[in-house]
Amino acid sequence: MTDRVVVSRAALHFWEEPPISGSSGSGTVFFSGCPLRCVYCQNADIAYARSGLEVSVERLAAIMSELEGQGALNINCVTATSFIPQVKRAVSLARSAGMRLPIVWNTSSYETVESVSRLDGTVDVWLADLKYAHRDVAQRYSRAADYPDAAAAAIDRMLELSGEPCYDEYRGQTRLVRGVCIRHLLLPGNLEDSKRVVDIVAKRYGDRVLLSLMNQYTPVLVSAARSGDKQAQAVLSDCPELARRVTDAEYEELLDYADARGLDGYFWQDGEAAQESFVPAWDYTGVLKPSDEL
Repeated sequence: MTDRVVVSRAALHFWEEPPISGSSGSGTVFFSGCPLRCVYCQNADIAYARSGLEVSVERLAAIMSELEGQGALNINCVTATSFIPQVKRAVSLARSAGMRLPIVWNTSSYETVESVSRLDGTVDVWLADLKYAHRDVAQRYSRAADYPDAAAAAIDRMLELSGEPCYDEYRGQTRLVRGVCIRHLLLPGNLEDSKRVVDIVAKRYGDRVLLSLMNQYTPVLVSAARSGDKQAQAVLSDCPELARRVTDAEYEELLDYADARGLDGYFWQDGEAAQESFVPAWDYTGVLKPSDEL
């Protein structure tokens, strides 16, 4: 990415964890460009920067204020790592203009400790993935064998900066205003690696962080491969397990394992979360100035 901020969508988002989305929605800004290249990414269009519009720092600040005006509980920056200096300036401008919402950093956790440290004073809540426990699994799915060590070091620093979870009441809703929430997505056929992730969270962080265990893996590669996408076809040839969803039995076993490790109170997903319809439309909603949208 360059020094120009690229955004694909800015809108209220209702499918984050309860103290992030509440009933009003999280003011979510989807940035283009991601440090990881996960082969199964459901947001590949923005991860690979195939979608997005360039916006100025001033426009980004205005977007944050507009989301507050729509009733957002927070400003949720999704994969904004490529634009840390610009986001810092935008948040400062928005706060100077009266914006008072907490800032959520929604990240793969493939961050350097230095980049996390630069966000001290800007970010309030860290919504941080812990995708893999083993280097070979990280290499298989994200081409990043160093991911487990890099993510753990980054999350350590996030916790140092934020401290334990802290909440307030905002418009009748319980809102997370400080802290770290570690997310983990169970991948089909990878239950053992997910159990090791639970082990890491239990041993390394305990109840100092929130944990969210997700079953929403969506096999978007299947439809892409059927449409002739050569890359999707190659991925499914190498990783055929990614052609299916996680089974109820796999997910229940992971939840039981977390219970056995004493991690009660974690977030879990009920019902059908793995639908392609849950993938947002990258139609630049909220990105253009209101005058440009008319």
